[in-house]
Amino acid sequence: MNIMTRQEIEAILPSLELVPIIEAGFVAYSKGWAVVPPVGELLLDRGDVHIKYGYIRHDDYYVIKIASGFYDNGRYGLSTSNGLMLLFRQQTGELQSVLLDEGRLTDIRTAVAGAIAAKHLAPTDVERIGIVGAGIQARLQLQHLAAATPCRKVLVWDRTDAQREQYRHDMSAHGFQVEMTGEQQEILRQCNLIVTCTPATEPLLQVADLRPGTHITAVGADTPHKQELDGAILGRADLVVADSIAQCLVRGEIHQAVKGGFLAEGNIVELGSIVYGAIPGREDPEQITVADLTGVAVQDIQIAKAVYEAAVTTLP
Repeated sequence: MNIMTRQEIEAILPSLELVPIIEAGFVAYSKGWAVVPPVGELLLDRGDVHIKYGYIRHDDYYVIKIASGFYDNGRYGLSTSNGLMLLFRQQTGELQSVLLDEGRLTDIRTAVAGAIAAKHLAPTDVERIGIVGAGIQARLQLQHLAAATPCRKVLVWDRTDAQREQYRHDMSAHGFQVEMTGEQQEILRQCNLIVTCTPATEPLLQVADLRPGTHITAVGADTPHKQELDGAILGRADLVVADSIAQCLVRGEIHQAVKGGFLAEGNIVELGSIVYGAIPGREDPEQITVADLTGVAVQDIQIAKAVYEAAVTTLP
């Protein structure tokens, strides 16, 4: 059995081409090749814990992942993310690797999924990137978007001045031209590629501010009670995309929009179906598109397997 620390995992990640690796996971899921049971979940007073697990048929492994988000941890000098992944052999059930990633692989695979959504759905001419939130995922989403669009102009909103300013400072060092706003409606008014990454339980973006040609990737709402978008935004969209239709119907933005009567279940498509060409992505610069990413176990399978296999090839 192999045990990998976060430091060892971090050293491997830059060598991996994660976009095609995660895309292959979405394709496997949408083609029905993956077995992914419903998410296990603990909703605590100060955070939430997700247990995601599954396998791809005829693959070598299955994965069980525990990941948590404790959103007040900053006040204790701790990361908001934590967790680990367990990689087992499908044929024997042997525990092959324990990846003590402290939630890093979940954060990275989520950001890669955001880049994949932008690759297939964002307008060709991105005027400005809007980021809602200023935490770990807000940083990673922007860094990974660099491969999906040449735009480097960014507008960020967060609830506090200090977090916005720290975000501006940190992301400017990565070559982005970051401006801040204290009014969340300015994100929709000024940006046409937007990523939301907060644990909000009430909508932050409203349909009244929505412009034609906008793409929104929503990654923050990953439980049944979270919501970042006015449900009417999904109702107005020309294309609503789920990482998993089954999963998004019970959690996240699609769940809220369907529950509110803004969106019909038949008007949702899966990201994997767009990746392999069964369904077109953006076809018109004026289209409004929304991707709801609640995080699917195939992403965990793909990234855990890739890290492990890269590690064992370097062993003496």
